[in-house]
Amino acid sequence: MQFELKKTDAQSKARAGIITTDHGTIETPIFMPVGTVGTVKGIHQTELKDEINPDVILGNTYHLYLRPKTKILEQAGGLHKFMNWDRNILTDSGGYQVYSLSGRRKIKEEGVKFKSHIDGSYHTFTPENVMEIQRIIGADIIMAFDECTPYPCDYSYAKRSMHMTHRWLKRCITHLEKTPLKYDYNQAFFPIVQGSTYKDLRKKSAEFIASVGAEGNAIGGLSVGEPAEEMYEMTEIVTAILPEDKPRYLMGVGTPINILENIALGIDMFDCVMPTRNARNGMLFTAHGTINIKNKKWENDFSAIDEMGITFVDTMYSKAYLRHLFASKELLGKQIASIHNLGFYLWLVREARKHILAGDFTEWKNGMVKQLDKRL
Repeated sequence: MQFELKKTDAQSKARAGIITTDHGTIETPIFMPVGTVGTVKGIHQTELKDEINPDVILGNTYHLYLRPKTKILEQAGGLHKFMNWDRNILTDSGGYQVYSLSGRRKIKEEGVKFKSHIDGSYHTFTPENVMEIQRIIGADIIMAFDECTPYPCDYSYAKRSMHMTHRWLKRCITHLEKTPLKYDYNQAFFPIVQGSTYKDLRKKSAEFIASVGAEGNAIGGLSVGEPAEEMYEMTEIVTAILPEDKPRYLMGVGTPINILENIALGIDMFDCVMPTRNARNGMLFTAHGTINIKNKKWENDFSAIDEMGITFVDTMYSKAYLRHLFASKELLGKQIASIHNLGFYLWLVREARKHILAGDFTEWKNGMVKQLDKRL
């Protein structure tokens, strides 16, 4: 994997770059639609490619390991072939799922023993077998196995967890070095900065992660309930330490405003379930603010869903029709809203990139944040 930094904003740390892998280029900053189990929920691959048009999507090791299982994925030739996706894929190692399964797992130095949310069966993730699983899934970018700490988290636990994440990282690297590729393309490896919301731990973790010299670096353990101001503070501390010539990925973030503010702090890559999850509940993100399409005010509004939208659904359907679909509990409503929201997120990061390259990102970002904060 290669990363070329094209331009850095003069008034902030915002960056425009290009990541190149064997499955093509990724123009940064980028938002990665979440395809947890080999599908971006409710979206056909043709719609994903032709309308939303992401350079990269995300899959999840924990979920793909449980279903369809690695045996099926290996027989298919990897996730790209299994889901018929010829662009980039990044896989999250399962650390966040370990965090979210707090009542179903036990963490030890060896790894994590957890109970499947599907059938109650017991499984163990270690740094070594998580690397094996990601080899079989065959993502272009794979993540180190880590522990994502909760919020709030006491200092002593956060410190112990961070050091264990670092030890696990060494084991991941050692195993990858002796594990051959499964398919005819390369895989890049990203370690993950942890440390909860403690400045000294984040600094130590960022320094350790930077010293590894990986092809890219990620920041985990944020967007787990902490105030946005603390997220931004931790991001600023970490990006000041991580190398400038490697892409920086902020995991699980976030709202459109979160994304813009973190771009300004030097983040290149994002993912979040919010655009599709909120879409299924009738919340639409637009450049003018947020719409709750279930509200009665849209009942006889026959204007387009979003005249500025980049996808076909935005001008094909009216707000009144989309509200009717939600009121009738029709699946099409959730699909339309999901396509719209993902299209908006990709528009937002690409518009940010244009303004970074044009040299007026900060002014544009500040104005956009005010608009995004409105409820229509």
